[in-house]
Amino acid sequence: MQDLLKQLQFALEKYPQQVELVPIADLLLDSARQNEKRPAFVKLAMADELVKSLRGQRQQKDVLLMVRIPSEILERADSLIVLPGEVE
Repeated sequence: MQDLLKQLQFALEKYPQQVELVPIADLLLDSARQNEKRPAFVKLAMADELVKSLRGQRQQKDVLLMVRIPSEILERADSLIVLPGEVE
């Protein structure tokens, strides 16, 4: 997981124009909550090139990450008040 975080940070710092951000809600085709018969799931619509990159040959593949930003952090992003710990 730490390697993925480093890769994400590197990509955002050095190549931000090539990193794609798409809210999962925009791709959502189907979903279901967990019950005793099956786990929770989501079904997403994606471009064929991306699917091939994920499920294709064992050569180097693109990395597709699901990143969760908690709502309380999103609320903080819009605030003009700087809290301790947010200062670099």
